Amino acid sequence: MRNRITIGYSIGGEYMKNVMATIGSWLFILGIVLAIVAGLWPLTTLWVAILIIIGLLVGLLNVTAKEAKPFLLAAVSLVIVATFGGDVVGTVWAGLERMLNAMIVLTIPATIVVAIKEIFGMARD
Repeated sequence: MRNRITIGYSIGGEYMKNVMATIGSWLFILGIVLAIVAGLWPLTTLWVAILIIIGLLVGLLNVTAKEAKPFLLAAVSLVIVATFGGDVVGTVWAGLERMLNAMIVLTIPATIVVAIKEIFGMARD
């Protein structure tokens, strides 16, 4: 029975990493879409809670160690530009400013999770 053929994937290893990365990618896309939709109206506590949870999951599932530094740089850039540029685009339409604020709400939890993972990685080395 040494030459058994297995059909499908075993649970674990690369397969699970790919599944988690796929889930994380879809969650990120969902989060961006929800941030845009949420920006159409003033942000409520429910919208903020949903975006924070999605942001945490994206930080846990979607960003690998190799992607961490570029992600952190992009996230910090987004937060800075959205914070200072929100007032400017808000003069065109208040919904744009709310959309940027919703994207910040999505991005900050993911950034915190990735930054903590990087700090633990540096401490471990």
